[in-house]
Amino acid sequence: MRTIRIHVDQPLAPGQELTLPSQAGEHVARVLRMVAGDELTLFNGDGHDYLAILAAVGKREVSVSVQSAQPVDNESPLSLTLAQGVARGEKMDLIVQKATELGVARIVPLLTERSEVKLDPSRAEKRLAHWRAVAASACEQSGRARVPEVVAALPLETWLRDLRDDSALRLALLPDGDTQARTLSFDTTGGILVVGPEGGLGERDVTALRAARFQGLRLGPRILRTETAGLAALAALQALHGDI
Repeated sequence: MRTIRIHVDQPLAPGQELTLPSQAGEHVARVLRMVAGDELTLFNGDGHDYLAILAAVGKREVSVSVQSAQPVDNESPLSLTLAQGVARGEKMDLIVQKATELGVARIVPLLTERSEVKLDPSRAEKRLAHWRAVAASACEQSGRARVPEVVAALPLETWLRDLRDDSALRLALLPDGDTQARTLSFDTTGGILVVGPEGGLGERDVTALRAARFQGLRLGPRILRTETAGLAALAALQALHGDI
């Protein structure tokens, strides 16, 4: 039997009664056609699933009663940050969705030398909210109880300047990279993977990344599209060093 999981961005606790957010409530009532007494699972990103029962299903509101909390232990032991050159339209949605399913811990949209997407402040805010919703939805489907952090889009130079100086392995996907995934060694701080946009990383990007101690990671002899490259690298790294 399929488990219905709904992301709720608020504190949850057994014994609590709450009204589902309007979009989630509409999905439960109109799409899934659930009725009072049906069970579903709520999660808010704190690492727990919360068993809940539908208390009332109305035209405008759906209320639930939280019954119990269960810790979920399915996060990858390999903590990875995907720093992705912002791709156009649905490509970026696909990247966020599949990276979440593959267990990524953090997603950083980057504006690089060859970025074709331009984000003014109002559009950037809307895109960030949308990408976060895509990540939460991917967690609903994949069973994750921790939603990866998705931050606002940043110019590559700004992100590199503020990058925390820790021991996380720094990798950038480059066609002429001299490092292979199987030869890497990660510690508990995990790693950062930079992927260029549709046009790839420019010379200034590569120079800045090299200066920031990023290694060039090469996946193989074929050039992959941006919506394929990062996901293929994440899957390879999880298979070799994570939990796939």
